Amino acid sequence: MTQIGSLYLIPCTLGDNEPLEVLPITVKETIEKLDYFIVENSKTARRFIKKIAPNKSQPSLNLFVLNKHTEASEFPEFLSPCLEGKHVGLLSEAGCPGIADPGADIVKIAHEKDIKVIPLVGPSSILLALMSSGMNGQSFAFNGYLPIDKHDRKQELKRLERLSFEQNQSQVFIETPYRNNKMLEEITSTLGGNTAICVACDITLETEFIKTRTVTHWKKNMVDLHKRPTIFIIHKS
Repeated sequence: MTQIGSLYLIPCTLGDNEPLEVLPITVKETIEKLDYFIVENSKTARRFIKKIAPNKSQPSLNLFVLNKHTEASEFPEFLSPCLEGKHVGLLSEAGCPGIADPGADIVKIAHEKDIKVIPLVGPSSILLALMSSGMNGQSFAFNGYLPIDKHDRKQELKRLERLSFEQNQSQVFIETPYRNNKMLEEITSTLGGNTAICVACDITLETEFIKTRTVTHWKKNMVDLHKRPTIFIIHKS
């Protein structure tokens, strides 16, 4: 009977820095031994693999593309090498697979098929931002993207502010990088002056910026977040 292979959850850097500055050697060692990968983008995945494991043969790579255009019916096929005894790596585009990432669907199927799931250590912008925010790390919620409609977004901001106060819970969310400046403007025009806002962008990069201040402070001290990956955290005491 063929032994089932494992699914390795492989974190990636959060930006264009040297992989081994933020990733443990086990990530490099794992990538070197795998030939099957599930990735969001073939080109960037190959570039990352070459950067962290320059001696690995590129022609030997078998890449399955998983993104918003991939049909759910294709997902089980990506794990077929595991059922043949081969190990597969699930590689995020940035940060940790399965966290604000389509890879969670693959992990779910792996459990259903009794495939061993092995998470590797690496940077998560969500956790790194929370760690450095000074806000409640005992109780927090990641809310993903807020509504696009301006009215709905304001209502959601108010709801999160109220929830943070009632439950003493840090509320974490993200925005499309080119709309970050607009998001910060809407936060400061919608929430109460004493509500704390953490802005964490370019985490682990040389341009890293992490600061927690009140809404009143941010109104007078705006920062340029345009096209910079940013985590927002709000907390009303």
